[in-house]
Amino acid sequence: MFEKYRVKGNETIEDIAKKFRTNISYIEDLNNLSFGEMLREGMDIIVPKNKEKYFDTYTINSGDTLYGISRKYNINPELLAALNGLNMDDYIYQNQVLLLPISSYSYYITKDGDTLDSVADMFNKNKDQILKENDTIYLLAGQVLVSKRR
Repeated sequence: MFEKYRVKGNETIEDIAKKFRTNISYIEDLNNLSFGEMLREGMDIIVPKNKEKYFDTYTINSGDTLYGISRKYNINPELLAALNGLNMDDYIYQNQVLLLPISSYSYYITKDGDTLDSVADMFNKNKDQILKENDTIYLLAGQVLVSKRR
């Protein structure tokens, strides 16, 4: 679910995060960039592949909390945090962009020891369906897998 992207002139991490419907910290983590590190024109970075829209985005306002956003959008707060590479007690800041899961999909964040069979069972689907819905499956801890709800 990732692809290579070449940075264009004057593009910022924030610009790219918005373009690929993700957040700045996720782009930084994917590319092992330091907080606030500047991008250079022509630089290749890894970005999430967005053939389908698996997520909406939400820009944090002053006073927002993960719990409050979770209640507002009827999302499990632990899922919201995990999808955005956060812990529940992490600080969120104004204008930070969060990924919000779309209600027509189920989401699972892989753990050590997961197998394709165990993930397919969790989604109540067969392995071929899971492979079709997710471009690349590494089964490393922390990978987000999706499945269309029936």
